[in-house]
Amino acid sequence: MSDLEGKKAPEFTLEGSDGTFHSLRDYAGKTVVLYFYPKDNTPGCTKEACGFRDLHRELLAMDAVVLGVSKDSLKAHGSFIEKFGLPFVLLSDLSTEVMKAYGAFGEKKMYGKTTQGTIRSTVIIAPDGRVVKHWPTVKKAESHPQEVVEFLKAL
Repeated sequence: MSDLEGKKAPEFTLEGSDGTFHSLRDYAGKTVVLYFYPKDNTPGCTKEACGFRDLHRELLAMDAVVLGVSKDSLKAHGSFIEKFGLPFVLLSDLSTEVMKAYGAFGEKKMYGKTTQGTIRSTVIIAPDGRVVKHWPTVKKAESHPQEVVEFLKAL
């Protein structure tokens, strides 16, 4: 999918690790950091999630909500959250419909092979529902959360 910046963020409703359904409209008036990642408990995804965990207070102070999205089950999300003390909700997109709407699922290269899967990416959605920043491909999972914070500080 082409860059989403400046466009209205695609609406979604997904079940969260907290047992409730979350929709974008639930966060109207807040900045939403929506990050897409391939799989719970894998090295890169763990580094990225723990980075957002470590910066969580700073993000809250900027009135930003972090939501992670993968196609993992709620059970997998629960164990990932517990193991690493993640203070934010992880959403389960089993159908990959939401990931596709955000350009976070499709063709990618892994170990030189072309495959279909989740593309590590992030969007920042402004309080008015517009995408103000889109990283269509996140290259360095471990440093990306700090990159998000720096972007938000510059807003």
